[in-house]
Amino acid sequence: MNQRKIVIAVTGSSGALYAKVLFDKLAAIPEQWAAIGVVFSDNARLNWQLELGAEFSPQDYPFDFYDQRNFFAPFASGSARYDTMIVCPCSMGTLGRIATGISNDLTTRAADVVLKERRRLILVTRDTPLSLIHLRNMTTITEAGGIICPACPSFYSRPADFYALAATVVDRVLDLAGLETNTYRWGEGSGNVEG
Repeated sequence: MNQRKIVIAVTGSSGALYAKVLFDKLAAIPEQWAAIGVVFSDNARLNWQLELGAEFSPQDYPFDFYDQRNFFAPFASGSARYDTMIVCPCSMGTLGRIATGISNDLTTRAADVVLKERRRLILVTRDTPLSLIHLRNMTTITEAGGIICPACPSFYSRPADFYALAATVVDRVLDLAGLETNTYRWGEGSGNVEG
């Protein structure tokens, strides 16, 4: 299996649980990736503490962490050949800066690189409702080759708790990133066929 090089950006939108589940699931499949670089916004760290009840501890994960002002991070250049970027959760402010090509921090620079290199950009948006500005920015990113994957959980698998509910979104993101994961699949398993 070809190992992936992945950038994960965590921005200030509510939804720190999605990022945690993403980290946990990626940490459980190290054979599928060669490198994972992570960048947090300041607000993302605040939301992690507010929503999860603890400060973020990078030592809990086997990834490389970078300051949002560090333009010497490898994925700030296309030559490093990171093939996938996931912004989870993605605030509308971050989405707007990506859509307009404003590379004013490591997150937006990395997204700019991924788009210009025609690689995979997945934005896990969480805000609601959406304004016309948000929708137009999403259209721009989609036309540029990015994927908008709203953090809309599914209920087919009857998730038992918030973690399992968030996993319904994260599993979809991992699918979009081309990673193999054991997840609920529509039409597979019991209870899905009349007979």
